[in-house]
Amino acid sequence: MLIPKPREEPEHPKHNKRHQNTTKRVGLTRKARAGNRVGSGCPQEVARPNKAGLHKTGCKEGDSVLGRPPLMLTLRDVTKTFNARTLFGGANMTVNYAERVALVGPNGAGKSTLFSLILKEDEPDAGEVIRDEWTTLGYLPQESEPVGDETILDVATGKAGEMERLEKILREHEERGDVSAPEYNEAHSKHDALNDPQAEAKCKKILKGFGFKEEDFNKPAREYSGGWVMRAHLARLLVIEPDLLLLDEPTNHLDLLSLMWFRNYLKNYPGAILLISHDRDFMDELIETVYEIEESKLVQYQGNYSEYLKQKEENWDRAYQAWKNQQKEIEAMQEFIERFRSVASKASQAQSRERQLEKMEKLDRPRPLRKAFRFNFPQPQRSGQRVIALTDIHQAYGEKKIYQGLDLEIEKGERTVLVGPNGAGKSTLIKIMAGEVAFQKGERRFGTNVKMGYFSQHRADTLEPELTILEELKRCAPELREDDARSILGSFLFKREDVYKKCKVLSGGEKSRLNLVKFLVDPPNLLLMDEPTTHLDIWAIEGLILALQKFEGTLVFISHDVHFIRSLATKVLHINAGTVTPYSGGYDYYLEKTGAEENARAAVIAQ
Repeated sequence: MLIPKPREEPEHPKHNKRHQNTTKRVGLTRKARAGNRVGSGCPQEVARPNKAGLHKTGCKEGDSVLGRPPLMLTLRDVTKTFNARTLFGGANMTVNYAERVALVGPNGAGKSTLFSLILKEDEPDAGEVIRDEWTTLGYLPQESEPVGDETILDVATGKAGEMERLEKILREHEERGDVSAPEYNEAHSKHDALNDPQAEAKCKKILKGFGFKEEDFNKPAREYSGGWVMRAHLARLLVIEPDLLLLDEPTNHLDLLSLMWFRNYLKNYPGAILLISHDRDFMDELIETVYEIEESKLVQYQGNYSEYLKQKEENWDRAYQAWKNQQKEIEAMQEFIERFRSVASKASQAQSRERQLEKMEKLDRPRPLRKAFRFNFPQPQRSGQRVIALTDIHQAYGEKKIYQGLDLEIEKGERTVLVGPNGAGKSTLIKIMAGEVAFQKGERRFGTNVKMGYFSQHRADTLEPELTILEELKRCAPELREDDARSILGSFLFKREDVYKKCKVLSGGEKSRLNLVKFLVDPPNLLLMDEPTTHLDIWAIEGLILALQKFEGTLVFISHDVHFIRSLATKVLHINAGTVTPYSGGYDYYLEKTGAEENARAAVIAQ
């Protein structure tokens, strides 16, 4: 990735601290002037478009429109179709300097397509996508490309492969004696910026905020999981500080501690943020404007996610009441017309009402609001009071010791969440409970009548490959009516003809969701769940919460979704360095006792 030398720019409006964007521009590529991709699957740095891309509003850097900051991004009457389906039809949207915006809508509504239009990776069928001439964009996709031998620090600073390329350009120009060429000067500036010690120091602080340790910086990135590499790419964008951050599900690979740090860091971010997320708490803490994709339009709501939900419901109530009142009026007019049409003294009035009715602009009945799916799932068999006990557990992966002498008991009816930094042993602990991983010493004992079920994103071997989705669900719950089965599957994003797809052709995410539904219709009395919300949209998550709140068995789970945790957890187990510390209360009780929130805030301030 390319890093030009910072240049002086006009100041942004100073209506609050976030708008005082005086940050140095490090890491902004001129190669991407037209919005070209810089490294597929990696965070994208998009430089300022050329003059031809200047929007037509006449709004320039530093101008104010009706007292607001100037526009960075405008979508004007955008239309886009995909596979004969209209995703957007005359959609409009604006993003102002330093504004925090969420883009919401069901899976498949077109959120990622909209990002592609903004990044100029795709073109609208009609309408305009206008970026301010001075605006720099940074993009984090959901998935990153595989990495090679570059270090974590190289990925985060942008040095990966770039130094060699720049040095080749410099060497070729010097050999030709062509050191006054613009290409030489630009390469020289970028080479200097890559070696800027201040940028590297900032990068290291951000990496630590994301959970990396000092000893991780110079290790090859290929030794780390995709989630950890994605954190390094995300650190890269925060070092660059583009004017507009486009983030597509940025919290997917973060543990709770790094998520808290990231959220607090973004609160002080000097640029604007356009976010796609299914993390309700994250949006509530950060967002001030919501755009919902609804019936091919972009509908704007002011406020955070919870305020958007409230406004949407109020708008629906008003629309429904207006429709209902009009229906009463129409019914009364029709009754009058039918009653007096043949009455000489009233015939003219009846005709007048008939003309009035014909001219009336009829209101459409508003579509029902999408709600979290409610279904009375069956309850499991009752277990004994002690559900599972681990005694003197010793577990290691090779030379790496995870647990040494662990003792733990889970009791009936507890809803326990495992928290702690990535790599601390949360997934290992839940796998020990499930019998999915061996331990070298100790004992695992189940209580009376315990039936255990284990859900993981990477476990799909329970599906019959030749059965359809609907058949697979009916296989584990034969008494389930087909209408109910289709409704349940629909709420977990299996729509219409999807239910007839064979299990062998399903993606990893689809297999994960199907396994989740199977647990709900035929529940064990001990449910072990590792990141159950990853492949769900917000409404499916709400449906899962409602089902688990009614669940009368015992639940042990791992999640980075704070709203999900707050809604369910009655007990918290904090895991770090092989030590398990219990907190017999909900998530907020855990935060209060540990000061985790304050520590995350202090870590940001210290930077």
